[in-house]
Amino acid sequence: MPRSRSINQDDLRNHNLSVVLKTLLQSRTPLSRAQLAKQTGLTKATMSLLSEILLGNDVVEQLAPLQESTNGRPSTPLGFHAGRWAGMGMQVNTDGYGYTVLDIAGRVVMTQWVDRDMTQSTPDDVFEALDDLVRPVEVRLKRRRYRLVGTGLALPGLIADDRHLIMAPNLGWANLELERFAVVRRLDADVDNEANLAAIAQIPGYAVHRAADETGLEPDDSFLYISTDIGVGGAIVRSGGVMRGDHGFGGELGHMSVDMNGPKCRCGRRGCLEMYAGRRELVRAAGIADGADAAAASHIDELYRRWKGGDVRTVMAIEQALDAMASAAVSVINMVDVSTIVLGGFWSGFEEDLASKLRIRIVPQLLARYAMDVRVLDCKTVERPALYGAACLGMRRFIDRPVGYLDI
Repeated sequence: MPRSRSINQDDLRNHNLSVVLKTLLQSRTPLSRAQLAKQTGLTKATMSLLSEILLGNDVVEQLAPLQESTNGRPSTPLGFHAGRWAGMGMQVNTDGYGYTVLDIAGRVVMTQWVDRDMTQSTPDDVFEALDDLVRPVEVRLKRRRYRLVGTGLALPGLIADDRHLIMAPNLGWANLELERFAVVRRLDADVDNEANLAAIAQIPGYAVHRAADETGLEPDDSFLYISTDIGVGGAIVRSGGVMRGDHGFGGELGHMSVDMNGPKCRCGRRGCLEMYAGRRELVRAAGIADGADAAAASHIDELYRRWKGGDVRTVMAIEQALDAMASAAVSVINMVDVSTIVLGGFWSGFEEDLASKLRIRIVPQLLARYAMDVRVLDCKTVERPALYGAACLGMRRFIDRPVGYLDI
């Protein structure tokens, strides 16, 4: 009986602390104990106890008192304490690999990206290089008295819940048990598709505080995230959480067919969105490069330059890609009923004009076009959003189950 009561008390404390942390993370301004109690529904006595736990563990700190009105004592808001709790994100992509470390206050503690063409790299070489890159980071974090609470890993492919990579076509990888790699085992990394993690990076207050959030989104918003690189990825966010599906493979927008008679995709189907809106295919269609060289990230600037200069072939390729993206987006919106689209990856560098052109194509095709106000937003608030999202995923371990990390 005492054992059962102890477990229940821990679960309740975990829940209450997690609710307080999420409320603080999602608030645009610091909150006092009284405000936290009101917003969370917790009693003032419980809130006082929880705040002392968070203060004593350097999760939060007391800020300068605020005079809320002419009557009564000033309130003392709580803000996140920088320099103590951190999450690490790692990423392997077609154009390189790297890491970033975020603390709970939203600061980038350390970050590094290694530019490298990964399309011909073997998994063993890549994960060994990633391990060599992050080992010194772990040492530096300990010296600076950071507690690394979790690590996320972003990969461009289908990832099963048991850290099994089903396929990553643009890397040429398939059927990989990721736990065989030392860096994944040592850091106990949570692995996810890069589009899912890039979508997480758009959610305000998901795991780290962003005081001046400029995404145009609220914490509980629903949206379709379109990730564009060599291929095209996607993620559907519903009420502040990614919809992964029964097996974790949801959101594979790039392999939605927009033309049954179109070119054959690497996945085996014809007319996939990726064959029109992926960077490699756009570079080919614009006549910049062909063959394996079309995948090089160095061609992005030339693609932008030709598009802005009105090069006919490039403009036609972009217009065709917009038609294909609109077709896919309309199908998703009609099926899952979201009214916001966030463009990420290299497409977000085309400036607002492209987002407007995409919206103009989408709206007339929607079934609910007279009842839905569609927004198309550019993802420009975070560099390498999948890497940022991977660090948020690492930090989320602490947010969801704080008791296991705190001295109580």
